[in-house]
Amino acid sequence: MFEKPFDVEIVAPDRVVFRDQVTAVSFPGTVGGFQVLHSHAPLLSSIVTGLITIKDREGRDHLFATSGGFVEVRNNVVVVLAESAERAEEIDVQRATAARERAEQRLRGKGPDLNAVRADAALCRALNRLRVAGKA
Repeated sequence: MFEKPFDVEIVAPDRVVFRDQVTAVSFPGTVGGFQVLHSHAPLLSSIVTGLITIKDREGRDHLFATSGGFVEVRNNVVVVLAESAERAEEIDVQRATAARERAEQRLRGKGPDLNAVRADAALCRALNRLRVAGKA
């Protein structure tokens, strides 16, 4: 490809999820999605639960589910500090489906011990993982 490559690293608390040179990366920003290309201006941004898409030097897309975090762009180096991140092909669909069902059940229950914000966030994460896995 003719696009200029730059370095990207996605780090989750338990591991380095991705590290390579790429030609583009897209993020689910807090105030809207954004894309980083070579020579992007310095940037520090938060990201939300959603899809990170990386285009490698051969033009292939690599998809990652994230539950939020931060992105730093500086001198053609992009570092993502993610709360969680996993490649689309690594997502355990059965586990994500079970998590979705548990969160939906909690939200339907509306009991006195319901933490609706927490249940809603769990549902959002599970739905995102299923959506990203479906694109793989």
